Amino acid sequence: MKLYRFLTGPDDASFCHKVTAALNQGWELHGNPTYAFNADTQHMQCGQAVVKEVSGKDYHPDVKLSEE
Repeated sequence: MKLYRFLTGPDDASFCHKVTAALNQGWELHGNPTYAFNADTQHMQCGQAVVKEVSGKDYHPDVKLSEE
């Protein structure tokens, strides 16, 4: 099955660590990162899509994407 996640976070080192952790768990970058201003928090937010191929499993809505 092919999995998709969209990682988001503040524009700081914690977001880079989140993406780095996903890459080290076998996820791959998918597309370009995004960068937007959050008017509620008055801070910039980052986003990055990641995908991962998992063999021998079928998708179902209860899959915990962060645990795959």
